[in-house]
Amino acid sequence: MDILDKIVWDNSIASYVVVACTILFLLLFKKYVSRYIASLLYIIVKRNWSTIQKKEFVALIMKPLSWFITISVSVFAIDKLNFPRAWMFTIYGHTTNDIVERTGICLIIISFFLFFRRFIDFIALIFEQKAMQTHDKSDDQLIVFFRDLLKVIVSIFGILMIIKAGFHQNVGSVITGLSIVGAAVALAAKESLENLIASFVIFFDKPFYTGDTLKVNNVSGTVEHIGLRSTRIRTQDKTLVTVPNKQMVDSVVDNLSMRNQRRAEMKLEFVASTATATIEQLITEIKKILDSDPSKIVKYTVFFSDFNKNGITVTIEYFTIHCTMAEFNEIKQSFNILLKKLVETSRIEFASSGADINIFNNDGGGSTAKSQPII
Repeated sequence: MDILDKIVWDNSIASYVVVACTILFLLLFKKYVSRYIASLLYIIVKRNWSTIQKKEFVALIMKPLSWFITISVSVFAIDKLNFPRAWMFTIYGHTTNDIVERTGICLIIISFFLFFRRFIDFIALIFEQKAMQTHDKSDDQLIVFFRDLLKVIVSIFGILMIIKAGFHQNVGSVITGLSIVGAAVALAAKESLENLIASFVIFFDKPFYTGDTLKVNNVSGTVEHIGLRSTRIRTQDKTLVTVPNKQMVDSVVDNLSMRNQRRAEMKLEFVASTATATIEQLITEIKKILDSDPSKIVKYTVFFSDFNKNGITVTIEYFTIHCTMAEFNEIKQSFNILLKKLVETSRIEFASSGADINIFNNDGGGSTAKSQPII
C-alpha cells in the first residue's frame, strides 16, 4: 500500500486512482446511470403529463443527460486533485491552473444548456401531442416556432453564462459592447433581420401552415417546415426548395390547400351539321350524369357556347368537393368515361381540327366539263 501513498506531481497515486476509476466508471456505465435518473424524472413528469410515454421521454433526454452527468462529475473529481506546480506557468497573463479551471466550468455550462435545449424539445412534444387532438393547424405551427425561438434564447443565455462564469467578464459591459457591434451587424445582416421579422408575420397572420400545398413565384409544393429565416417546400419532383420568409410575405402566395372546391372544364366540338335536337338531348344527358353523384360534384354548368362554320361547341364546367389531386383525377376519369360512352351512343361526329384539301383534274375535258376532286 506504500506505492499508493507515493506523491507524484503533488498528488498521491491513490488520488489519481480514485479519480481515474470515477471517470472510467462514468464512461462505462453512463448509459445505465442516465437511464435510471431519466426514469426517476419520468415519475415526476408522469404526474402532470400522463400522455407522454416513458420510452419517448427517456430516449429524448438520456443522451444529453448522460454527458452532463459525466462531464460534471469528472470535472468535480479532477478538481479534488492539486494542480501540479511543475505544470504551473503563465499564458498571456493567465495561469494554466486558471485556464484548466475555466475550461471545466465552460464544459459544465455547455453540457447543462445542451440538456436544457433537449428538455425544451420534450416540452414541445407534450404540446404537439395536445395540438394533434385539435383541427386547427395554427397551434402546431406556433409550437414549432416558439420551440426554435426558445432554443435561440437559451443558447444566448448559455453564451452569456460562459462569459460570466468561465471568463469572469462583466456581462453588462459585454452586452453594451455587443449592442454597438450589433448595430453594425444589423446593417450588414439586413436581409436576415427582414426574414426574421417576416417569420413573425407568417406565424401571426397565418397565410399558410405546415402541410399546406402552395404556389409561390415559380415554386409549387408542400410546406414541410417554417423556420425563423426561411420556409422549406417539398416540390412535386421531391426536391426541397428553401424560400426566404421575406419572399413568402412579399410575394403572392396561392394556398391550394385552402380552396373549398376544385374546378374542371372541357369543351366538346361537333360538326356544324349536327341536328339541334341531338345537341339538346346530349346536354340533357350530360346534366343527368353530373346530377348522379352530388356527394362529389357540387355544382356544374353545361351550355351551347358557340356555333360557327367550323362547328358547334358545348362547354362543360363543374366543381367537385375539396379533395386531393388523386381523388380529383378519379372523379374526372369517371365522368370522362361516362361522357365518352354517351357520345358514342349518340353517334355525334366531332369537328375535324384540320381542313380538307381537294385537287381537281381538268385534263381531257372542255371548259364546260365538270371537275371531279381526286382527293
